[in-house]
Amino acid sequence: MKIKQAFQFLSYRILYAITYTASLLPIKLLYAISYFTFIIAYYVIRYRKEVAIQNIARSFPDKRYGEIQAISKKFYSCFTAYFAEIIKAVSAPVEILDKKITFENLELIDQYINSGKNVIACMGHCGNWEILNFLPYKTEYEIYAIYKPLRSETINRLMIRIRSRFGMKLIKDRSVVRHILSKKISPSVYLFLTDQCPRINEEKYRFNLLNQETYIFSGMEKLARTSRSAVIYLHITQKSKGHYQIICMPICSDAGFVDEGEITKKYIDLLTENIKEEPYGWLWTHKRWKR
Repeated sequence: MKIKQAFQFLSYRILYAITYTASLLPIKLLYAISYFTFIIAYYVIRYRKEVAIQNIARSFPDKRYGEIQAISKKFYSCFTAYFAEIIKAVSAPVEILDKKITFENLELIDQYINSGKNVIACMGHCGNWEILNFLPYKTEYEIYAIYKPLRSETINRLMIRIRSRFGMKLIKDRSVVRHILSKKISPSVYLFLTDQCPRINEEKYRFNLLNQETYIFSGMEKLARTSRSAVIYLHITQKSKGHYQIICMPICSDAGFVDEGEITKKYIDLLTENIKEEPYGWLWTHKRWKR
């Protein structure tokens, strides 16, 4: 066991060193590499291309095939570019990132935190969602990201290191309930990616998302209701290449006074608006409607 742990630690250090070195490259060179990756993924390997086309076609039945193809192509181009931006953020000066990532309506978080409420910030896989690692730099509160550990311990440790550069704290999905209900923890912000396909399908959490009956992960709402947290949606859009805007939108000020399902319904409405505003930005290769 000790040998295995030592090997994993060494692998992690080597991988981080490689990633950090790559982050020192000019962003234009990283984008060039990402464009080559796009060519391979889209034209050669055709990575989940059928899944993406099918998802887009079902989500936008009024669009013609040419429009669907255009959305798909731009999605792959942007998605590969996101990796270049993630790598660059490993060493990029905060002053540079501060100019490229803008937050609007952060005072909404201030309002809820100052009233003694935890804030659950939900979002979808829109744009380069990893840019939210920068949020702790813009606030004075503790920011926690809920995550599911990766199978590879080496990659998992690398992602934790990258995501925590600006003060983000990561909590395993199985530990968040105990954490947020602890009275020893001061009001904080908890980030939830809520558009994954849930393991368990609950009829109360089945909604219409992009013209399709969709089961939604219920844990976010149930936790919000139990902890009487405020809930917001983070609307992410790409204003230009490498430049993003995140808008804090209110869902409710106290989930304890909201009827069951209402928070998730509002989340679905806001997510739908986010996707329709920037259709190429959502993670179309995810098998969202596999069941």
